[in-house]
Amino acid sequence: MIETQLELTDKIGYLLLKKGIIDHKILEQALKIKESDQTKLKRNLAQILVDEFGFDHDIIFREVAVLYAFKELNIHPEDLPEERLNEIKNFMTKQGEEVKKMLLQHRVIPFKYDDKIRDKLILAAVDPTDRNIAKIAYTLNVKKYEINYLRKKDYDKFINLIISSENEFLRMIQESAEEIQVTQEETVDEEQLDAEINKSALINLIEAALVEGVRKGVSDVHLIPKSGNKTEIHFRLDGKLMLWHTQENTMPEAVMAVVKDRSKGMDRFEREKAQDGFIQREIDGHIIRFRVSVLPTVGTELKNKFESVVIRILDDRKVIRDLGKLGLTGYANSAFVKAINQPQGMIILTGPTGSGKSTTLIAALYQVINPTKNVLTVEDPVEYVIEGARQLKIGHKMNFEQAIRSILRHDPDIVLVGEMRDKETAETAIKLANTGHLTFSTLHTNDAPSAVARLFKMGVEPFLIAYAINIIVAQRLIRKLCVNCKKKVLNIEDHIAATGLGLKDWTGHEIYEPVGCDKCNNTGYKGRMAIHEALYFTKEIRRIIVRSGEEVDEEAIREQARKDGTASLRDSGFEKVKMGLTSIQEVIGATMED
Repeated sequence: MIETQLELTDKIGYLLLKKGIIDHKILEQALKIKESDQTKLKRNLAQILVDEFGFDHDIIFREVAVLYAFKELNIHPEDLPEERLNEIKNFMTKQGEEVKKMLLQHRVIPFKYDDKIRDKLILAAVDPTDRNIAKIAYTLNVKKYEINYLRKKDYDKFINLIISSENEFLRMIQESAEEIQVTQEETVDEEQLDAEINKSALINLIEAALVEGVRKGVSDVHLIPKSGNKTEIHFRLDGKLMLWHTQENTMPEAVMAVVKDRSKGMDRFEREKAQDGFIQREIDGHIIRFRVSVLPTVGTELKNKFESVVIRILDDRKVIRDLGKLGLTGYANSAFVKAINQPQGMIILTGPTGSGKSTTLIAALYQVINPTKNVLTVEDPVEYVIEGARQLKIGHKMNFEQAIRSILRHDPDIVLVGEMRDKETAETAIKLANTGHLTFSTLHTNDAPSAVARLFKMGVEPFLIAYAINIIVAQRLIRKLCVNCKKKVLNIEDHIAATGLGLKDWTGHEIYEPVGCDKCNNTGYKGRMAIHEALYFTKEIRRIIVRSGEEVDEEAIREQARKDGTASLRDSGFEKVKMGLTSIQEVIGATMED
């Protein structure tokens, strides 16, 4: 009877419940939100499930498309010819900036005119139920239109292909007749510097770098001052720095002043100490945050006050919520899933800066977050907003250490400690794990067994280490071969010599090497993926740690871990080589010998 009433009042909810995509409890909560929404947002149930409950957009809206008989536009944007993409791009831009902004905001693409009915426009929409699509069609001045459902992941690919070639700030620089030129002979004259910055195109240059960085999928933008009134702007793409632009005939102080002016929490006139700030921009319809770090550096001339600037791009679209997309395989995957589903204990991610530790931790958190749990995070700085977690704000009135000390009094169930920096932080995190809390944290070590030794050297007691930790996962990011140009290795013997493995280990596997093409900037690689070493704390591992004398026997831990099924980082990388995803030289370059 209840389901019959539901079918009449909310067909979307009935369908999703019937298919087992949602349960009665979530449906009940979503319907309450929908009822309170009616006077303001007027969202339907599908929109609420995606916005408020974090359901995968494509899973929900594929069912909605079927229910309301919207055709699904089943295409691969990257396979479309350049001319087709240009047609779509021209259609979007010729309508003017306001219309283009509306299309981007509501994630609608004017795909093409119908092959049979020439004046009917096919509109591809990520949310075909969006009430604004009719308004968009009217604005585009089309009388006949048909809405097709477009998967969100395909829409994102479309936007990268269509929009990435156009950067309005770069265009403004190119159109400007005035060259960017800010020079000063002796000490920095702040008033003159200010006047020169305001009348020059430096602001457009910095904004162009931010936009281009986001569109190219860059992780960091580096601004490096050079002698002779030069500043280099580098992009870190797939883990490697590449020069994007060199600014000539301009004092580096002027370039850095523009960055600081556009960042919150920074003093432009301070050039002697480290500073941290942030920038927020809307780019292609998405809010993007940038974390800015400024460090004073030494120049060749005393009159220069050089500073190095690194801007980390924090794009929430890159947050992975699905554990299956992390690249964990075999023993590492089963051990990690087992560890995070324990009611208490510690999960530690280890690896160098930029190895994707935070990405893995956030994906793990999303597996265990639910409304019945109080999830607290202490990070300095906070990189990504985690839905369903209370993220403590670190500032001058409450620093990282004070937050860690206070967290026990805030009745947590699950805690994320951004980094175990010292003995005090480590002991507090381990105390949390030992008192019934599931605790996530990171360390900077080369591999999983050396993380145990690091905690021991910090002064944490061996029995605390042994019984508080569920798992330690070491992680690295390695580059993926470009699928467009990778080449099959014919003479396999020459390549496998460096792996230390015999020919029989590679029998039945095709391996590839990088070549280089336009799509991968002639590097042979495009994108990155993670490799893992998982040290799950079995009884034997705990016993070895408890018996530690003056130092931890790392080799004994490694040997036992191998017996338990742990693969080293290098072996994990070689598995990816056998899958045809990366090259032998990339794995060897990114990992250490055991």
